[in-house]
Formats: sequence, C-alpha cells, structure tokens
Amino acid sequence: MSRPRIVVVGGGFAGYHALRRLERTLPAEAAELVLVNPSDYLLYSPLLPDVSAGVVEPRHIAVSLRQQLRRTRVVLGSATDVDHQAKTVTVRTTDDGGATEEVVTLSYDRLVLVPGSITRQFDIPGVAERAHGVKTLVEAQFLRDHLLRQLDRADALPAGPEHDAERRARMTVVAVGAGYTGTEIVAQLQYWLGTIAARWSTVRPEDISWVLVDLAESVLPELGPELGERALGALRRRGIDVRLGVTVKEAREGETELTDGSTIPSRTLVWGAGVAASPLVETLDLPLQKGRLVVRPDLSVPGADGVFAGGDAAAVPDLTQEGAPLTPPTAQHAQRQGTALGRNVAASLGFGTAKEYRHHDLGLVADLGGRDAIAKPLGLKLHGPLAKLVARGYHLYALPSVANRVRVGTDWLLAALLPAQSVEVTRIRPDQALVSTAQQSAAHLRD
Repeated sequence: MSRPRIVVVGGGFAGYHALRRLERTLPAEAAELVLVNPSDYLLYSPLLPDVSAGVVEPRHIAVSLRQQLRRTRVVLGSATDVDHQAKTVTVRTTDDGGATEEVVTLSYDRLVLVPGSITRQFDIPGVAERAHGVKTLVEAQFLRDHLLRQLDRADALPAGPEHDAERRARMTVVAVGAGYTGTEIVAQLQYWLGTIAARWSTVRPEDISWVLVDLAESVLPELGPELGERALGALRRRGIDVRLGVTVKEAREGETELTDGSTIPSRTLVWGAGVAASPLVETLDLPLQKGRLVVRPDLSVPGADGVFAGGDAAAVPDLTQEGAPLTPPTAQHAQRQGTALGRNVAASLGFGTAKEYRHHDLGLVADLGGRDAIAKPLGLKLHGPLAKLVARGYHLYALPSVANRVRVGTDWLLAALLPAQSVEVTRIRPDQALVSTAQQSAAHLRD
C-alpha cells in the first residue's frame, strides 16, 4: 500500500517547523512529506533590516530547506488552487524570467496551509508603482543599493541652486509604518548611512533626511507605551522626523503627498505598513476571519477534511488571553504553531496525541542600529545596550541552523570591528523590488 502524503504549502516559519516536527515524529514509512515553496530556503525575515544595512550577508539568513529537512521533497513553485473536495493542490512553477514552466497537481491525504503573508497595501495612488517593501531578500538588497545610488547621484550634481531641489529629493527617504518592520528598517538604515555618508565628496550625514509616518498614535505599539516613547525619543534624537497620525495620500514621481497636506520631495518610498494574509486563502472557498483562514484551536480547518492551517494566513485563537483574540502575525507564533501543526497532523495519522495551540508570548525585540535597541522579554522592559544583547541573543536562538547562527554571529562581530561597507554588489531592477511585484506568494494573482 502507498504511504499517505502530507503536503505543506509554505516554507516559512510555520511550514518549516511543522515539517521538522513531522520528520521527528513519523517513521519514514508512515508518510510521504512534500513541501511547496517558491524558494529553496527559509528566510529569517526578522534580520532583513540587518541585510539592508549591510551588517549581515543575505545568504546567512537563508536556511537551506533541503539541508535541514532531509526526508522532505521540495517542490519549487506557488500553490495557485486547492480543491479540498478532491484533495488536490495545483502548483505553478516558473523559470527565472517568470515564464510558466509547468503546472503540477499534487494529491494529498493531509494538507497544511501556511502560505504566510504579504506586505499590506492600500488603495493609495502611486504606492503599487513606486513603493518598496522589506519582506524579501530581493527587496532588502535593492533598498541598500538604491540608497547608495541616490548618494552617488546627489554627489555628482553640479554645485548651484538650480540643482538643490533634486539633491534634496535624492537624499530624502520617506518610510510608512512605525511598527516593528518600519521602525527597525528606518533606524538601522539611518545609522548605517550616517556612518558612511562622509565618504562622498559633497555629501554630509546631516544632509540625509528621514521621514517616518504612521496613522497610529505611537511608535512600536506592540511593545507598549513606555518602550514606544523610548524608541520615539531615540529616533528623534538621531534626527528622524517621526509623524504620527499621518500616512501617504499619493505617491508621485519624485515626491510623496501626505494626508496632513504636506508634500515631501523624495526619490525613495519605503513601505512597511503591516501585513495581510497570502492572497491564496481568498481563493479557497473556506471561512475567513479578518482576511485569515478560520481554524479550530487544534489548527484544523472546519469544513475541509484533512486540512490544517497556521501562521500569518490563519485566524488562530489565542487561548492564553481572555476572550481568545487572534494570535498576532509574528515569527514567534508562526514557529510555535508550526510545531503544533506537525504534532497534530502526526496525531491524525495515529502517532501521538493532538493538542490545542497555546503559547504565552515571550515578548518582542527591536534593534534600532548602533547601541540603540528596545526589548520586552517575558514582560521585562529593557532599552539600550542590554536590550541590544537580548535582541541579538534571541535571534541567534531562533535561527534554526547552527551554521547560520555562526555566520550571522560572525557578521555582527566583523561589523563591530571593521568600517561599514558601502559598495553595490547587486543590480536588481526597481520594478523587481516593488511591493506589488517582489513577493512571490502573490504570483498566482498576476496571471
């Protein structure tokens, strides 16, 4: 008799840890394990700001799926359709140029849906065509090189008032989102550019302007008002213009108009305004809650036999909180939900016992560049160098590969001992790094 097949859609934190638990729990003959993912690596996304700032090499936060998941067959592609009646998944694979190579249909006995999330976009004119996110390696590397090119071009402009407007626009960065991602990327990039700007002939570090906007009334609301105020103070002391209760009204060529009526000349718009569930979940004809797939506390999907879901794309109730609100879309919850998914899927095949998902949040950390950081481990409020140590220690702990931990730790050590680097090593086209095109999880919507 053939082995039952377990198909996992998504190789992020939840998918990776689900398969790792399955490989440890199930005997080799008990099931065939298949992973569908656009890339052959797990991206440790919390360190993408370090990549953009040149502190960490890009490949060092990419954990090889084939190396870590030895019993899992990896299918490179994007799931475009799920038929939970016929128990099949349709997968589209593409070549480097984006042309369709093959459409594959995989049957399954158990399906784990963890396709993750994409950067949240709003119907704001010009954002899709001009804003760049920081959710993939392509976007992180592009942003770094783009900023270097802006310094190059500003430095090359002839002296004179007729070029002042262009110079200011090239040296002004507008970023949207004062949450975890937006705050970290702005803080780390500002610190990095401040250390290298003097290498250009006519550019000074104080010439570079940073504007961080958010509709929220606080910075890093996930960490509470006290630490949010400390983060806000650190950003403003470093010259970052933080505007709260404001967002983008329109993004035009060479300028960004805000909802407070001001217009900022800028050639750089960074978009970090939260995340939304993968567009795949909207095509499944299954119940959604706040745009995420409804699941039971054991992470099974009602109305779909043999289907489980978790991570950013699932509305997982937080049973540790009164009223069971949805768990936030964080790497911490995705990792723990992945382990729970692996345990419960194995239990559905007769190996072990299923349990409801419960995880008490361990807190969040935010690296603000230099000696600045904010952390709240287990409710303890920290800032400054001690928070920096906690933040980096947590990331090394959470990286699921010893080799990657050593490489990242070495990168941090070298960054502390050696001058910051200021060289371009990639040539990514701007259209490849837009929020509307860079994230492969939405590939099936662009047919």
